[in-house]
Amino acid sequence: MRFVCDRDTFAKEIAIAQDIIASKNALSVMSNVYLEVLDSRLYIKATDAKVGFETEIPISESEPGSLTVFCDKLLAITNSIPEGDMSFEQHESSIEIRPRSKNVRFQLKTIAGDKLPEIPRIDEKFYFPLRAHDLRAMISQTLFSVSNDETRFFMNGVFMEKLPDGELAMVATDGRRLAFISTQEADIPDFQGAIIPPKVLSVLLKRASDEGQIFMAFNDKNVFFRFGSYLLTSYLIEGKFPNYQKVIPKDHRFKFVVGRDELLAALRRVSLFVEKSNKVIFNVSSRGLVLESEQTELGAAREELACDYEGDDVVILLSLRHLEDPLKVMDSEKLAIEFSDPSRAVTLRPEPASNYFHIIMPMQQP
Repeated sequence: MRFVCDRDTFAKEIAIAQDIIASKNALSVMSNVYLEVLDSRLYIKATDAKVGFETEIPISESEPGSLTVFCDKLLAITNSIPEGDMSFEQHESSIEIRPRSKNVRFQLKTIAGDKLPEIPRIDEKFYFPLRAHDLRAMISQTLFSVSNDETRFFMNGVFMEKLPDGELAMVATDGRRLAFISTQEADIPDFQGAIIPPKVLSVLLKRASDEGQIFMAFNDKNVFFRFGSYLLTSYLIEGKFPNYQKVIPKDHRFKFVVGRDELLAALRRVSLFVEKSNKVIFNVSSRGLVLESEQTELGAAREELACDYEGDDVVILLSLRHLEDPLKVMDSEKLAIEFSDPSRAVTLRPEPASNYFHIIMPMQQP
């Protein structure tokens, strides 16, 4: 196998492969990226046996062949050399890498390409298109709410389903908070609701453009994403996702409206005295909103914010992390915080309301 390619183009794809690969054991094929030369194209594949990645780039001066090579070291070599063309040539059980602009060469041991596990495929007819901007927004609004509690594995991913009104919804929860977003997309086929692991969604969010379309497909065990020259695949999490509709409050009696940026900045300042408890105290009244930390050995923080509120004075204890995560991805200038009782679920919505919201369970009152 032999080929010449542009260093920057190659480095970009190998960086994605490294995102997929879980192992850094140089002796394991699961730490390797698959390279195959065919018809003046270089095909690149990587998998951790659960998530798979495929792409292709143009090359020149090529001879066909395939192999796998330790991805971590390949990426380090590629990033160390200057821009421009680089050449690859296979020699028995190694591959020689040379930048055209420098008198330096590297040799990396290889493992046969047929040792890498197969990446699942699905017929093209099962793919349906989604607006890339909408899908990336849906992932952004939900991904951080996924549970990492492996004993509740059915909450270790983002649930996607087609709603009765035809909208596409994504939901994530860790039991203390819930994130929901929906979008109206054309020509979405009926499919069984599926729990998608966060790893493939993180790679998609990081690598997919906001422009154009992303094509998506499901089978009984896997989800598939196609965009540009890329294919991403992942196994689906088995199990039944909780009935999230039951925990969505239908009507809140009270709400206050506050500027998103002002609240986020105030939380960052108050957080200087929020320690292990992760607790922020919200004092809400018609006079405004007062944020406080608990008193610590070093002191405390207190900040007043203007807000629109009509109702009795109330104190709500909320998790700093559960507040900051949604605030960072909400895209409205103002947000509404809705509640009925300081000990029951609180809802964060953009103001005016949009297609997403976040539910947070308050922390226990002392």
